[in-house]
Amino acid sequence: MLLPKTNIERELSSLQKEQLPPEKLLKEVYAILEGETPESKVTVTTISKSKPAIGNAFHLDLLETDKIYHINQIQKICIDYRLRFLDSKYFKGKIPQAALDKIQQLEAAHEITIACYKVMAPSKLFKLEDKDDPLLFAPIGNGYYYLIHKWGNDLHPLRKALVWPFKNIVNLTITTLIISYLATLLVPDGLFTKGASTTEFWVIYFFMFKSIAAVVIFYGFALGKNFNPVIWNSKYFNA
Repeated sequence: MLLPKTNIERELSSLQKEQLPPEKLLKEVYAILEGETPESKVTVTTISKSKPAIGNAFHLDLLETDKIYHINQIQKICIDYRLRFLDSKYFKGKIPQAALDKIQQLEAAHEITIACYKVMAPSKLFKLEDKDDPLLFAPIGNGYYYLIHKWGNDLHPLRKALVWPFKNIVNLTITTLIISYLATLLVPDGLFTKGASTTEFWVIYFFMFKSIAAVVIFYGFALGKNFNPVIWNSKYFNA
C-alpha cells in the first residue's frame, strides 16, 4: 500500500486549529486590520518585484479564516519539513495563472493592490525549478499571513521523517548512532578475530561511528548545510 503524499496546506490547517481558536484568530486579525489604511492603487507588474513583507489592508469580512496563519505556525511546518519561507522575489519557479487570477480577485474584492508576497517551498525552488508544492502568502500584519494559492505536487510522504535528523544536533547524533549500529550489524562475526565477541562488536561500532560521523561533518561543512530552525527564513544558500 502506497503512502499518501504530504499536503502542506492540510498540515498548516491542522496546526492552526490546534493552536488558535477561530474566535481568537478573528479578534486578533480584526484588531490588526482596524489600524491599517488602504494602500494606493498601483498596478502590480510581477510578484517577483514585491516589496518586503509589511502588511496589506484586507477587509476581514471577505477573508476565509481557515487561510489565515500565524508566523509561528508557518515556522513550525517549515522546520518539520525543511522548507523555506521567503519574500517572493527570491522564488525562481513559475507562478501559475491560477495564482495570478486569485490575486486579481482578491485585489478587486478588497479594493487594494497587494504590495508584498511570501512563498513557502523547498530550498531548491528558490534557485531552480522543481515539482514540489509552493504556497503563496500575502502578509496581513503583526505576524499573520493569508494563504492565496497552493500549486504543484504534494511533498513525499516520508519527507518529515527524512529531514528529521536535520532539525538539530541531537537528532543528527541519534541518527548517526543508529546508522552506525545497523552498519556494524552487517559486519560478519569473527571477521577480525577467530570468534565473535561483545568487545569486538563495540570496537567495530566505535570505528563505524567515527567514520560515518566524519562523512556527515564533511558533507555539512563542504556543502554549507545547516539545521532546519536556521534556514527556514534565510535567503542565503549556505545559511
